[in-house]
Amino acid sequence: MIKFCNKTIFCAFLFSLLFFLNSCKTDNRYLDSLNDKALFNEAMQVLTDVVVYDIFSPPVASRVYVYPTIAAYSIIQKKYPNKYMSLQGQLTDFIDVSDYTDSSIIPNLAALHAFLVVGKELIFSENKIDTYRENLYKDLRSQGLSRRELNKSIEYGEIVANEILRWADKDLYKQTRTYSKYTILQDDKYWKPTPPDYMEGIEPHWNKIRPMIITSLEIFDPPPPLKIDMTKGSRFYDELIEVYRLGEQVTEDNNDSEEAKIAAFWDCNPYVSYHKGHAMFAIKKITPGGHWIGITKIATELANDSFDEAINSYLQVSIALFDGFISCWDTKWNTLVVRPETLINKYLDEEWLPKLQTPPFPEYTSGHSVISKASAVVLTKIYGDNFRFDDTTEVKYGLPIRSFNSFMEAADEAAISRLYGGIHYRMAIDHGIDQGEKIGKYISANLNSLISNQEVVQN
Repeated sequence: MIKFCNKTIFCAFLFSLLFFLNSCKTDNRYLDSLNDKALFNEAMQVLTDVVVYDIFSPPVASRVYVYPTIAAYSIIQKKYPNKYMSLQGQLTDFIDVSDYTDSSIIPNLAALHAFLVVGKELIFSENKIDTYRENLYKDLRSQGLSRRELNKSIEYGEIVANEILRWADKDLYKQTRTYSKYTILQDDKYWKPTPPDYMEGIEPHWNKIRPMIITSLEIFDPPPPLKIDMTKGSRFYDELIEVYRLGEQVTEDNNDSEEAKIAAFWDCNPYVSYHKGHAMFAIKKITPGGHWIGITKIATELANDSFDEAINSYLQVSIALFDGFISCWDTKWNTLVVRPETLINKYLDEEWLPKLQTPPFPEYTSGHSVISKASAVVLTKIYGDNFRFDDTTEVKYGLPIRSFNSFMEAADEAAISRLYGGIHYRMAIDHGIDQGEKIGKYISANLNSLISNQEVVQN
């Protein structure tokens, strides 16, 4: 009888011990979630979805990406001061954020919160960020996150977010909202709004926005565009004819040719309108910058990055996008080069339409060429030259997967897609590639976020 009781008590003890150990394991699940790059990738995708929903222009979208990412990175840098460098002295007018001292703060959670708070301030559909954030914190609480850890992490994230927002508030974005619009000039050589919507020129004063890394826009200036010369045999006329004939071929091939597929894959026009009679509807798409943010996500997954390493990659790319658009838009609105569609309709074929809808801003240089090459350069520095990946970014927008052997290969395809799409001359593409490469290399040389192993030893 006594032996039976002892055996029963011992079994009960083992059961209780196993239950306790299992409970402890369950209560710490939130730490695994918060250490997984998938969580930050998910938050970035939510921001991209809002950018698409709110129809931000490509330059403005780059601003929506960069400030939240800097907020997240700044907190991660505080967590790993021997791995990552402060951005003070590197980004224009940037002052390092406050450090954290409370041991209850979980830096990864604070970084996520700061990312979402800053992102929410830069978009319109705030409820989408709120909904995601509420569900995220509810889920983490169910995984064992204590209320104190949550509150303290949120509190610190709020502090950093507000510091980043005060800095962002001085980049002249708000002031440029009140600047004068572009006045249409009648000469053939100047850009004019194009069909079907004849939209006003987007962001003619974007070159006034404060850059992150680049200190002078002039050093990235491409060669002057070709003189607009409609004389048969002139260099410009030959480039115009190339757009016209290739555009006709791609249109005739419908969606079956490789050129048509490439053009569609890299369209990245945030707002494409369709008109039939008096009816009109529009399709929202990802921006060019959003596409490269998506490629960054793919890279972090293939490389099996940690949570902090993923944020560092997004930092490099978002800054390349931001400064790349400032440089490109400076070129666009200083050269005011007319789009191919305008001249083709006037002088060659009034019924001709490009495969892609012509974006509402000047032609030279090609924005996609610039920011794609700049992004590819910084990603190549992080992940190497021969980084093969399947680009699934456009799947959710109804386009198939395309595969690339390197970031540079993807960037070159993105650039030539503008010729296949009928919206750029070859000069804008070639010089845009060179412009983007210079920007990418400059940022790679002057943005030092990761401390080398040698520097860590010396410290």
